[in-house]
Amino acid sequence: MIRLVNVSKRYGATIRVHALSNANLHIKPKDYIGILGPSGSGKSTLLHIMGLLDRPTEGQVLVQGKNAAHLPDLALSGLRGKTIGFVFQSYHLIPHINMVENAALPLFYQGVPARERRQKAESLLKMVGLGHRLHHLPGQLSGGECQRVAIARALAADSPILLADEPTGNLDTETGMQIMAIFEDLHKQGKTIVIITHDPRVAARTMRIVKINDGILTEEPGQ
Repeated sequence: MIRLVNVSKRYGATIRVHALSNANLHIKPKDYIGILGPSGSGKSTLLHIMGLLDRPTEGQVLVQGKNAAHLPDLALSGLRGKTIGFVFQSYHLIPHINMVENAALPLFYQGVPARERRQKAESLLKMVGLGHRLHHLPGQLSGGECQRVAIARALAADSPILLADEPTGNLDTETGMQIMAIFEDLHKQGKTIVIITHDPRVAARTMRIVKINDGILTEEPGQ
């Protein structure tokens, strides 16, 4: 699904900061991976490169067999939209539209007719336990409910890969574990899922753990 080959990312012209150093990672179909590291370890840089939101300084980023590192911007955006769904720590919901409209946004940008995208968004929101909140605004929901909406939105375009950036970071422990249970159910349904986290308890619920520190990746033995 995604393969990083000798990927490095450097910032700065005079003082070079190595945010990612010679990273190699193979994410296979139906993988469920936890990428574990402290603040400043390079997690965000790794997420942006895997999610085709940024380009590496060196190396190859292969997504479904295509080398995305040098694709034109329009082609890169198209590949990202068809392949990867994102769940962010801060939800990134639009505050003045309701839950159905938020969850349906990827379908709107794909030109899906209004009735079809509304029906699909409602179905996904019910799947994540929000059938009773369809017409509420984000400000009327708890953090856990907002994250469920974000997951529904990430699923709307049927992307085979989900990248989740600290999806439990703004939640209490119990609510965070409820969110992880949703990811586990999605993995059982065949989704390829990558969880970026600083929390060992969250990473421990995945099937593979890759640690990142100072931009260097190491995989946990025996995972």
